[in-house]
Amino acid sequence: MAAPLTDLEKRKQISIRGIVGVENVAELKKGFNRHLHFTLVKDRNIATPRDYYFALAHTVRDHLVGRWIRTQQFYYETDPKRVYYLSLEFYMGRTLQNTMINLGLQNACDEAIYQLGLDMEDLEEMEEDAGLGNGGLGRLAACFLDSMATLGLAAYGYGIRYEYGIFNQKIKEGWQVEEADDWLRHGNPWEKARPEYMLPVHYYGRVEESKEGARWVDTQVVLAMPYDTPIPGYMNNTVNTMRLWSARAPNDFNLKDFNVGDYIQAVLDRNLAENISRVLYPNDNFFEGKELRLKQEYFVVAATLQDIIRRFKISKKGSSGPVSFDSFPEKVAIQLNDTHPAMAIPELMRVFVDVEKLDWDTAWAITKRTFAYTNHTVLPEALERWPVGLLETLLPRHLQIIYRINQGHLDGIRALFPGDLDRIRRMSLIEEDGGKRVNMAHLCIVGSHAVNGVAEIHSNIIKNDVFRDFSELEPDKFQNKTNGITPRRWLLLCNPGLAELIAEAIGEEYVKDLSQLQKLNELVKDDAFIRDVSNVKQDNKVKFSQYLEKEYKVNINLSSMFDVHVKRIHEYKRQLLNCLHIITMYNRIKKNPKAPFVPRTVIIGGKAAPGYHMAKKIIKLITAVGHVVNKDPVVGSKLKVIYLENYRVSLAEKVIPATDLSEQISTAGTEASGTGNMKFMLNGALTIGTMDGANVEMAEEVGEENMFIFGMRVEDVAEMDVQGYDAVTYYNNIPELKQAVDQIQGGFFSPKQPELFKDITNMLFNHDRFKVFADYEGYIKCQEKVSQLYQNPKEWTQMAIKNIAASGKFSSDRTITDYATEVWGVEPTDLKIPPPNEDSHSQMYKRSYGGKSICEIEMF
Repeated sequence: MAAPLTDLEKRKQISIRGIVGVENVAELKKGFNRHLHFTLVKDRNIATPRDYYFALAHTVRDHLVGRWIRTQQFYYETDPKRVYYLSLEFYMGRTLQNTMINLGLQNACDEAIYQLGLDMEDLEEMEEDAGLGNGGLGRLAACFLDSMATLGLAAYGYGIRYEYGIFNQKIKEGWQVEEADDWLRHGNPWEKARPEYMLPVHYYGRVEESKEGARWVDTQVVLAMPYDTPIPGYMNNTVNTMRLWSARAPNDFNLKDFNVGDYIQAVLDRNLAENISRVLYPNDNFFEGKELRLKQEYFVVAATLQDIIRRFKISKKGSSGPVSFDSFPEKVAIQLNDTHPAMAIPELMRVFVDVEKLDWDTAWAITKRTFAYTNHTVLPEALERWPVGLLETLLPRHLQIIYRINQGHLDGIRALFPGDLDRIRRMSLIEEDGGKRVNMAHLCIVGSHAVNGVAEIHSNIIKNDVFRDFSELEPDKFQNKTNGITPRRWLLLCNPGLAELIAEAIGEEYVKDLSQLQKLNELVKDDAFIRDVSNVKQDNKVKFSQYLEKEYKVNINLSSMFDVHVKRIHEYKRQLLNCLHIITMYNRIKKNPKAPFVPRTVIIGGKAAPGYHMAKKIIKLITAVGHVVNKDPVVGSKLKVIYLENYRVSLAEKVIPATDLSEQISTAGTEASGTGNMKFMLNGALTIGTMDGANVEMAEEVGEENMFIFGMRVEDVAEMDVQGYDAVTYYNNIPELKQAVDQIQGGFFSPKQPELFKDITNMLFNHDRFKVFADYEGYIKCQEKVSQLYQNPKEWTQMAIKNIAASGKFSSDRTITDYATEVWGVEPTDLKIPPPNEDSHSQMYKRSYGGKSICEIEMF
């Protein structure tokens, strides 16, 4: 159990973690005991650690509720332009500690829990991660929600409440095994079901033409039930909403027409409708064209647009006559997080034209001004292309609308480029080669007023290569918005020691203005500060080592460099390149055991998509290499390899602060941005990486000499694609590479199954799209420079300080400010909504608007 804080420690911590008032602590203890008794129906004799977590969660949630209602009431009164972030993924992780930090309650809660004789960390560890995402794209959405609330934007996250999130990964005999993530098993204290907002979503059916226009009839209906989660801004009393939809069968499901006699079967068949929100598709950067996935994509879109239009109409209630949608783009901005919610474009057109009876051209002009699209990848296998036949069956009216959008689009191109049939083929929303498919990226580009990539290099590739025809047509439509991370979770929450140290050095304003970290450059030569930064890193390493020793029964060398490579397992991310380096280090130790060697603990973690066999083989190879290295007495404590099981948000929060070296080694031109790179930089790790994604801008900010940059640039890769990549030449010319590959191929790491890794070596020699061997030599040499610098702890720490000081650009607050001003047409605000206790809150519900009392159903 943690010792109570001394007065000095409390003073040091007051700034960032909130004030410990006696009344505050007493109130929290009272709330905790009340919830234990009345909510959980337990007393201290029989309560479990989980009960205590829930009691604390409900107590903290109580402090959100007044601010949440107040914020929504404020939006109702002031009717600002609203921002809607549509995403199939929100990778939220845990909520308790983030909420305490953003409400300034952390110290008071720590003290209250201590006085109750409990350990805060034990309680925090009881919370399940909300793993409703695969990796970068879903975690970005979560960081964006935090920043939108902190910047006072009237913003809403809309997605799906998956019953099962990203699978839990177990490593058994070196192989990945998936287990279902039943994250809701014990209930979720942070969500509030809103059955009063349940909405119908239609599928299948047919289109009837009449003189009034098209009607979509004979559809199957599924209901969308919203669950709201509060999103608190940092210390500004703003609490926004993330609304996730859950699928419910209507009560007459399967009972009205057929199945007349089989009531039992009809009720059992309700599962078929409710399967829509059952499980997150576990693919990262890969398109799987399954009907259920398309149902999910349309489900979130159809429910969300009804909600958006309902809210828009409420704001127009005073005006007489039918609602005019002319001002819709002045009141609504919708951001599409990749193409997954692209069906929102034809769906909004369907509502405008078929339901609201707008003429096509008016509806189309409004639609284009409303939507903006973020592209997240250039890998061709990741781009969504839905078969026309599937759309025709599932969403027949939407297919008609897509065809009409395409017709107008191609008419415009024909007018500009008469007779250029190849351009028309390239730019069509419908691809004809190998079965008709709808190119969803083309639909998003044509249906949006702004398109962005997520790092400078990626946005340039999009403009000049992948979507070149479109950017030539409308150059002003294409923008860059370099990704960012929230400093609340990725510094204050996960690395309180470093956050406090920085606050003591430069004040606490940096939490909301991360560019202020530049002030740390004045301390790069300050010996006391260097020592303190180094000590914080060592403390974090000790703490993480204790976790590793508990979980993996390994002895960690605390003086070793923690070399960390955590992200989804994918060929383009080149975990294989790291693996070759491990084997090379092993071979060098074996060849000359007495030679000096800078010790390393290499930590690799990440999930492979269950159907991605190469990625699963790569995991097996890493674990097999680790098995050989870790049990070799000649190696001893010089080199350890750990495969970090079940990498997820809550585990990232543990490993990132303890990392010395961050591996960001994708082939140039393949990683759109990366955000892990930014988290490591902010937490004082040094980066070894290629000039890819946001690494390029990190090098721009900190100076290339303060990173370990190696390998081909985008231009080199392009040239090699023209010349041809010959893996065998590298293999024959680089003895250490040849030795490592021969060991993999010859069964050195799999003596009982010598052929085990032949798929991997065959790929590396014959069809390696990501050119691992081409960057091997540069990588090894660069790693030697890393080891050399690590032997000089002072210089290493100075370089780490320079990196922290240069990481301000990579706050998601900066990213969101850029979206707000350059895409959405809204302004961030410092305005602090008064907290509930500063209002005569008996009046709160009684204020009237035009003689009518406010109805909560309209507020939310």
